[in-house]
Amino acid sequence: MSQYLERAFFFDCAGESLPGIIACPSAAPRQIGVLIVVGGPQYRVGSQRQFVLLARELAAAGVACMRFDVRGMGDASGAARAFDTLNDDIRAAVDAFYAQTPGLAGVMLWGLCDGASASVFYAAAGDARVAGLVLLNPWVRTEVGAARTRLRHYYARRLLSAAFWRKLCAGGVHPLDALGGLWRTLRRAWRSSGRGASEASPNTATRMRIGLQALAVPWWVILSGCDDVAREFERLAASPEWAALRAARTPYRLDEADHTFSRAVWRAELARQTLAWVRAAEDQRGQA
Repeated sequence: MSQYLERAFFFDCAGESLPGIIACPSAAPRQIGVLIVVGGPQYRVGSQRQFVLLARELAAAGVACMRFDVRGMGDASGAARAFDTLNDDIRAAVDAFYAQTPGLAGVMLWGLCDGASASVFYAAAGDARVAGLVLLNPWVRTEVGAARTRLRHYYARRLLSAAFWRKLCAGGVHPLDALGGLWRTLRRAWRSSGRGASEASPNTATRMRIGLQALAVPWWVILSGCDDVAREFERLAASPEWAALRAARTPYRLDEADHTFSRAVWRAELARQTLAWVRAAEDQRGQA
C-alpha cells in the first residue's frame, strides 16, 4: 500500500481558477501541513521537479503537503503577478488546503527565492492559520546589493584565480571588456542614498526585515553555499538593522548547494530539516 495519496483539484482566487495538488499520508496526517509557495516565473513542479519530490517525501513521512500555481502561471488562469502581490493567491491556497485536508490545524509556508519573500509578506499581513515559515535563499535583491555581492564573490574569486590570469595572458579575455564590466559594477555598488546598502531600496529588503520582525510564529532560513541570492541575503542580514533578527535565528547553510538544491542529497536534507521544523512548530503551538 502506498504511503501517501495525491489528488489534484482547482480552487478559486478572485474569479480565476488555480490548480492545486495535495500529497497526503495514507494514515492521518500531522496537525501542521506544508504549503509550497511558488514565486517568479515558476510553477508547481519546480526546477528538477523539486517541489514534486519534496511534497511526496513529506507525505511519506506523515505531513500533508500542497503545491499550487499562482494566477497567470502554469495551469492557472488570470494575469501574471509580481511575487510581492500574491497575498490573495496564498490566502486562497490556504483556504483550499484546509477544505481538502480535514483535521489540519496549521500551515507552514515553504518558499524558495521570491516565493520565500512572498511567504513573509503574507504571514506578516496576518493569518492565524500560519504556523511557521521555511525560507530558502530569500530574495532581497537591490541594484546596490547585487553589485556589491558580485564584487565580493565574483570579481574577488576571478582576480585570485590562476586560470583567469592564464586566459587573460593568452588573449582569451579582452582587457577593456573586463575593465568595463568591473567599472560598471563598481559604480552600481557605491550608488546609494547615504542610508547604507541594506536600505538602498525601500521595497523588498525593508519589507522583508519589517515582515520578519512582525512575525509571531517561528521561521527558519536555509541558504545555499553556491548562490549569489543567498550571499546577498547574508550581506543584508549582517547590517545593523538586522541585529535583532540575527539574534533570533541563525540560518541553516548547505555549503555546496546551488540555488535550487538540485542534487538528491541536498533535497533529502531539505526534507529532513522541513520535517524537523514541522515538529518544532507543532510543539510550540501545543505550548501556547
